[in-house]
Amino acid sequence: MSFPPSVPYEDGLIESLKDPLEAAAYLNTALEDGSQEVFLLALRHVTEAIGMSEVARESALNRENLYRMLSAQGNPQLSSLNTLLRSLGLRLAVEVEYATA
Repeated sequence: MSFPPSVPYEDGLIESLKDPLEAAAYLNTALEDGSQEVFLLALRHVTEAIGMSEVARESALNRENLYRMLSAQGNPQLSSLNTLLRSLGLRLAVEVEYATA
């Protein structure tokens, strides 16, 4: 019995994140974790799926700054984060966590 060749996990992930719906779900799941590092890593994956150079050009963010912003030590300003998300075809939103009576 032969098995089809396996695809490295990150390659499959990056390919799936080219779909904006998949990317949004992935980022929302990362946000639920509550860790800035996890969210920035997820955002980096989404950015890599589109292409760092293309995202840098679309967002008018310097490519080097984009890499720095999406690093584990990154601490992007809200305006930079919003600019990046918009260039990916995404946006920030706030939802009610639970209803109070």
